[in-house]
Amino acid sequence: QVQLVESGGGLVQAGGSLRLSCAASGRTFSSYAMGWFRQAPGKERAMVAAITATGSLTSYGESVKDRFIISRDNAKNSMYLQMNNLKPEDTAVYYCARAPSWFLTTSLSEYKYWGQGTQVTVSS
Repeated sequence: QVQLVESGGGLVQAGGSLRLSCAASGRTFSSYAMGWFRQAPGKERAMVAAITATGSLTSYGESVKDRFIISRDNAKNSMYLQMNNLKPEDTAVYYCARAPSWFLTTSLSEYKYWGQGTQVTVSS
């Protein structure tokens, strides 16, 4: 059974920073690519960033490039999202998810395991 638990969300002013964490259960975390997604009210869930199993390759959504950094620590079964220069439009529930293999994918439909989400609210 795969369990993913996000933490680190909260309320921050525009221009501020937050660091999200995703803790994964099980001994196979290092074998799978992972991703961060977000869903704002009334909008579809969208990819924020993804990372390969080893962390050697990353991909970002256009709206967060140069502001967000995805990383992982396989020894700690954890993934992170450093969010800098936050904007009100970044307000959403952020989810971590596990890809079906080590290979990085940006397709939401391919992710089968999801966390419960953590709320990020950016005030103007």
